[in-house]
Amino acid sequence: MTQAESVPLLEVHRRPVGAWHTNAYVLREPTSRHSILVDPGSEPAALQALLADSIPQAILITHTHADHIGALPAMRRALGVPVYAHPLARARIIADQWLNDGDTLPLGAVTLRLRAAPGHSPDMLMCLADDPATGGLTAIVGDTIFDGGPGRTWSAADFRTTLATLRDVVLPLPDATHCYPGHGESFRLGDIRAAIQAFVERDHGDFYGNATWA
Repeated sequence: MTQAESVPLLEVHRRPVGAWHTNAYVLREPTSRHSILVDPGSEPAALQALLADSIPQAILITHTHADHIGALPAMRRALGVPVYAHPLARARIIADQWLNDGDTLPLGAVTLRLRAAPGHSPDMLMCLADDPATGGLTAIVGDTIFDGGPGRTWSAADFRTTLATLRDVVLPLPDATHCYPGHGESFRLGDIRAAIQAFVERDHGDFYGNATWA
């Protein structure tokens, strides 16, 4: 099954792929039909179907954990489009352009903005676009945040970085931001803001690993 969710000026199409049900996304600007494939984790045939009725312009990698890039070589060959990722992904993949915090990408009439969001992975990028209908944003957040908690960390230092990302990057976003994570269903940031704020303010000691907002 393919799920499509539409917002003015930008369509977000989602397909969970692979053993970890990693969300691959196609961002499609309907006027030009230009699209960007985000996180080709697995199942190239399913990703090709997700791109139907669009003109692929690029592949964007939120971060280079294996479940998010498994089908990257196949899709790169099939589409012949540039690959974009954070510079810290250099050790894992070859990209055509490295994107830093604050960089932008055009997609038809839409301008996509990139924010660095380290913690779960040092090369994490979030992709943001204005949503005129709500005054908020459409946000592809990778494994930065989920409805139930932040992305897993593998050291206390990584967890402290996650807390900084939540405080400095996520919480300043408007309540009307619609978040599309790397796994699971999308959610509205305002619905979990209080839980994130309380989580950031809590003393976690030297914790790391899987966490929930509670």
